[in-house]
Amino acid sequence: MKQLTFKLVALILFFLIGNSVVQAQLSKDNEKQLNELMSKMTLDEKIGQLNQYTGDYLATGPVVQDGEKVNQIMQGKVGSMLNIKGSADTRTYQEFALKSRLKIPLLFGLDVIHGYYTTFPIPLAEAASWDLEAIEKSARISATEAAAGGIHWTFAPMVDIARDPRWGRVLEGAGEDTWYATKVAFARVHGFQGKGLGTPNAIMACAKHFAAYGAAVGGRDYNSVDMSERMLRETYLPPFKACVDAGCATFMNSFNDLNGVPATGNAFLQRKILKGEWDFQGFVVSDWGSMGEMIAHGFASNGNDAAMKSMLAGSDMDMESRVFTNELKKLIEEGKVPMELLDDAVRRVLTKKFEMGLFDDPFRFCTPDVEKKELSNPAHRTAARDVAKKSIVLLKNEKQTLPINLESKEIKTIALIGPLAQSEYDMLGAWSISWPDSEIVSYEEGIRARLPKNIQLVIAKGCEINGISTAGFAEAIEVAKKADIVLLAIGESIDMSGEAKSRSNIHLPGVQEQLAIEITKLGKPTVAMISGGRPMIFNDIADQTPAILYTWWLGSEAGNAVAEVLFGDYNPSGKLPISFPRDEGQIPVYYNYFNTGRPLNGDDYEIYKSAYIDMSNKAKFPFGYGLSYTSFEYSNLQLSAPSLSQSGTITVSCSIKNIGNKAGEEVVQLYLRDRVGSVVRPMKELKGFQKVMLQVGESKTLTFEINSEKLSFYNIELNWVAEPGMFDVMLGSSSEDIRLRSEFELK
Repeated sequence: MKQLTFKLVALILFFLIGNSVVQAQLSKDNEKQLNELMSKMTLDEKIGQLNQYTGDYLATGPVVQDGEKVNQIMQGKVGSMLNIKGSADTRTYQEFALKSRLKIPLLFGLDVIHGYYTTFPIPLAEAASWDLEAIEKSARISATEAAAGGIHWTFAPMVDIARDPRWGRVLEGAGEDTWYATKVAFARVHGFQGKGLGTPNAIMACAKHFAAYGAAVGGRDYNSVDMSERMLRETYLPPFKACVDAGCATFMNSFNDLNGVPATGNAFLQRKILKGEWDFQGFVVSDWGSMGEMIAHGFASNGNDAAMKSMLAGSDMDMESRVFTNELKKLIEEGKVPMELLDDAVRRVLTKKFEMGLFDDPFRFCTPDVEKKELSNPAHRTAARDVAKKSIVLLKNEKQTLPINLESKEIKTIALIGPLAQSEYDMLGAWSISWPDSEIVSYEEGIRARLPKNIQLVIAKGCEINGISTAGFAEAIEVAKKADIVLLAIGESIDMSGEAKSRSNIHLPGVQEQLAIEITKLGKPTVAMISGGRPMIFNDIADQTPAILYTWWLGSEAGNAVAEVLFGDYNPSGKLPISFPRDEGQIPVYYNYFNTGRPLNGDDYEIYKSAYIDMSNKAKFPFGYGLSYTSFEYSNLQLSAPSLSQSGTITVSCSIKNIGNKAGEEVVQLYLRDRVGSVVRPMKELKGFQKVMLQVGESKTLTFEINSEKLSFYNIELNWVAEPGMFDVMLGSSSEDIRLRSEFELK
């Protein structure tokens, strides 16, 4: 009875949705070709199009050993391969596919998360740039390089909202804010897909992980998610909808169960919302093995049950579970899975192959000359360096420790101390693609290249990244004593954040903070450069070390980018896209929280108020925070009208002036608050930002538009509404640093 009900719901949803839009994407000629092709396909060949295998290297999940892959490809039983890269290897496998009866080409997918050959900063770092144009450009270059290497499809962008830095995959997204994440998601899809599928340097984007994976309980990877539908729709789904609006070719479902139903077998997510309400025209691929993993979830009894529930729920392609290959034919023949659902899934996959132009030329992306040209394009390194320096966040700068004036006669020796001082590999960060001949600029290399001959750079490791030995402290302290300025290169190693890298303790690893404090005690001008893939806790450094740069994992050009910021060639402009906690006990801590009936007034503990007795409620470093080498003055806040109608618009304007002594960029952030709602509303919500460059003494007027869409939310009936009432408008340099305030009314 359970299976019958599940099947009935899926069928109703399918016939309500239909598949006419999928066909309508193609030209009439291609649509005719597709229809003719499907009429010729056997059941085995159709199922084969929904089967994806990994290559024998670059595994990004638990590999299923199978010595018959090539034979299955030549029999038309494989539709896609992942983890095969390079024009030569992709051509080899494509030649195998063209030996099949119908000669249907393969799709080649790869995790091009933040670069292919040129490695850009991790996505969370790029989000800290608040530069959508630079973010789109990095995805554009990544796609150009990947396409030249025979890749058709990237498993990015990850658009999960993440409020728990214990979760290792926080590094792949844009942070904690829904509105900002939608903008980043849109930019990255456009970057990957360029001028459209079928153009030579466009690859298919894949929005993942659908859905709510970033809310895994306890920040533990693959864990359960339980939330109201209102929170799901308001907080976690909008970035995915932005991907659909941007024309994203594919979606990937997530490992987690949502309210007790694994996403891979979740018809509510995949058929009702994605393919129904949103009219998504692409196809859905499972995450690695997630179809088979529904057995471990306790949602499917065996592989047969997992295949049935996956197909009925709207999953179109099986990544490395083998349940479609092993079970789907039997399910079709027994009538447990309708042929219409299979045909819809196959049509979706084949449509993308037609759109990519693979039926016209299966080898159009396997061009060694183009590959060589694109992988050696110096403009790509320049772009990587540009976004890397924009991603660095200045967290602290007491006594104008930064920038370092290399023309000062007082500076003769600079000490670079810490376990990451000379590291190259760690600079790439998780989800980077390894190349034996890739050039990675370490901190030492970047800094040394920038120093004049009269300034000496001395190095000391001090300690291991995650060790407990302090044996190297003495040498590091002696090196620091002889220096005029000390730079600390500390943080996570490349294997400490990423998939399956959840941490219960997100303090700076090992004894690095202890080393930093011992160095700081010397009283030298000291700069901590902290690298990693997540927000970390380093309260002692935050309180005692004069200057702090959060340098994330910046990619191929890490050392050069850091050098530009250290020595004032670039004035840091990064802002945090995610809050940094004081302690794990605060998690989740995020800026757009609901108030309580007993709110804390100020920051000091009060009894019978919503507060901790042992620490502040506030983040150590809040969302939107980041300093500059100059200062900005906000003034002259004006609203074009005191109220607006449901169909109207008002403008908010302000003046911003550079009142410091260096040119610089400021990210001016617009926050709104709905004072009273039919359901409680956040204390503030980001609804706009502008990044503006100002010369010394220069002033500009910035204007923001507000309409009812920016004031809307899901009410208790799950209707998207903007309710009449009073709203606060706030402009500031961060979510906590609000400089200007006003109010208006929605009538």
